[in-house]
Amino acid sequence: MGTYLTDRLDEKLSDSLARAERAPMFVFDDGRPGEGRPNPGRGQDVGLITVVPGRPGSIVTQSGDAPRISTAARDALADIAADGTAHDVDLPAYGSYRVLADTAPDGSTFVVGLPRDDVDGTISSLVWWEVLLALAATVAAAFIGRLLVRRQLRPLRDVAATAHQVTALPLSSGEVGQTVRVPAGLTDPGTEVGQVGGALNQLLGHVEQALDARHESEQQVRRFLADASHELRTPLSTIKGYAELSRRTGRDDPDQILAKVESEAARMSTLVEDMLLLARLDAGRDVERRPVDLTRLVVEAVDDARVRDPERRWTFDVPTEPVTVTGDEQRLHQAVTNLVTNATRHTPPGTTVSVRLVRAEQVRIDVHDDGPGIDPELLPTVFERFTRGDSSRTRASGGAGLGMSLVEAIMHAHGGQATVRSVPGDTTFSLTLPAD
Repeated sequence: MGTYLTDRLDEKLSDSLARAERAPMFVFDDGRPGEGRPNPGRGQDVGLITVVPGRPGSIVTQSGDAPRISTAARDALADIAADGTAHDVDLPAYGSYRVLADTAPDGSTFVVGLPRDDVDGTISSLVWWEVLLALAATVAAAFIGRLLVRRQLRPLRDVAATAHQVTALPLSSGEVGQTVRVPAGLTDPGTEVGQVGGALNQLLGHVEQALDARHESEQQVRRFLADASHELRTPLSTIKGYAELSRRTGRDDPDQILAKVESEAARMSTLVEDMLLLARLDAGRDVERRPVDLTRLVVEAVDDARVRDPERRWTFDVPTEPVTVTGDEQRLHQAVTNLVTNATRHTPPGTTVSVRLVRAEQVRIDVHDDGPGIDPELLPTVFERFTRGDSSRTRASGGAGLGMSLVEAIMHAHGGQATVRSVPGDTTFSLTLPAD
């Protein structure tokens, strides 16, 4: 805009110079040619300054008069080069001017100038309008932006409200159950808020699992203590009863009493040893790591079972080549023996029990029987501590219910796993170990 207005001013300046050159420059006060005051000529703009070197310059006023300009202003205009190019100059007492100097055909030099007030005023007004409009636009943008931001952040506030609801839940103890979740409409992975909502739901899911696992662990500890106390109380009560009986009656046959005390003490010792082993395995204590020949271990376990329990049919299937794994031979033998003993206790006479050793990507030991099977309600907890069979799988001899939990703990310590599959007439316990 400044360039455009300046070009327009230069055009007016050129026209004023042309008119000044065509007009008679000086007349007497009574109209006769000669020395007199400058005549600005017709059609000149108000504020036009005209200067001829050696002559006093004049300025056109609003009333049409052409008074002389000041000496300081005339001296400032005398330095303007007659190059046909407009220049900006500040004239004392007159302000900023756009001036143009040119040489006439008769050799005289004309200098004309027009004030820049209109140009500067227009530019100043435009700048102020731009400033005001920019401020208004900034305020409007801030207001609209605030509304948009608040609208866009409303889902995030809903997500935060969900998090606050979770913090108000009693998570320190007890069963937590299902906590609140971020609504599905706020979990769109295509938006940032949706990603936050989805991540919060995943976090809440993990927290729930951790809290449920903690609660289950607490319940298992309580059940373990209650069951252990019950199992230990029975032999202790028996020992105490026989001791009181011996003291009160003074019987002469202490061998029978001592035999019963030794039996109950052995039962209690076995229970304590099993509990101690479980505690050590749960604590992550490393087992012995040596090569173990599982082929020999399976054959020996089945041979021992045949001797102890001739009422059942025992078979085994092992590879012709020895199958070797790295682990604790005593613990692995205990795991296999527990499975074999479990089949003895929970199947009727005449049941066929087969033990199979398979080597593939992993080593697997299967103990299968064709007995009545495991109660479906008992199947999910068969490897939990102090789990006992129902009346359809009653033990021939007493047990504390730690055998299967020991099997699972031993497999876990060896980097393997223990599984069970059971339907009436087809029950299989499987031990899986990493192959060497």
